[in-house]
Amino acid sequence: MKSASVSVRLRSLLFVVGYHLIGIVHSMACLVAAPFMSFEQRFRFVNLWTHATMWLLRHLNGVQVVVEGRENLPEGEPVVVVANHQSQWETFYLQLLIAPQATVLKRELLWVPFFGWGLALLKPIAIDRSNPGGALKTILRTGKARLQEGISVVIYPEGTRQPAGVIGRFNSGGAMLACHAGVRLVPIVHNAGHCWPARSMLRHSGVITLVIGPAIETAGKAPKIVANEAESWIRDQAARLPGR
Repeated sequence: MKSASVSVRLRSLLFVVGYHLIGIVHSMACLVAAPFMSFEQRFRFVNLWTHATMWLLRHLNGVQVVVEGRENLPEGEPVVVVANHQSQWETFYLQLLIAPQATVLKRELLWVPFFGWGLALLKPIAIDRSNPGGALKTILRTGKARLQEGISVVIYPEGTRQPAGVIGRFNSGGAMLACHAGVRLVPIVHNAGHCWPARSMLRHSGVITLVIGPAIETAGKAPKIVANEAESWIRDQAARLPGR
């Protein structure tokens, strides 16, 4: 990737400052208002910060979003969603695309001041990644409970963010949950790392393309088969996505 211009660095700095200031103020408002709201109301209210973040990214940093395959998202049906993990962007945008949802995440994120406090209001599935066996049990137990409440579950099977253009090794937790709960699994792929790189404060102008795949049936299938179907689709689609 080319070195960033002064303009890109300045706009990126303004984004980070605005993002954090809005997040701090909004998180405090969420903590005050949350006890008086239903989960659905709380989900929408917490995600006002997400809308603000996407607005900043679009108008300040020149990032546009193209979504393909919206018709593949089942309506009125909780599903397990598996997506590649390149950026912080997808953890925001998928909150708007799939609502309500519970996200599988490392429990340390809930300890982050302001951000983590707001996140804790959204019924996340927090796991201890140092204990893989316990983490899987938590995903299966709590994930099934969320699905039974009508809340879709979002999982990033790579476990950690990858560089732009890279698809990492997948775990099968999402497929196992979908099979265990008897729901369909929806694969999603995107190229957000080109505009919002992992572990970087830079925000580059460009187009983020997100593709939603056809829902995968799990009835009568082994989790490994479902996992392979989802991973193959994600890898095939990722290979055709444009760069920045």
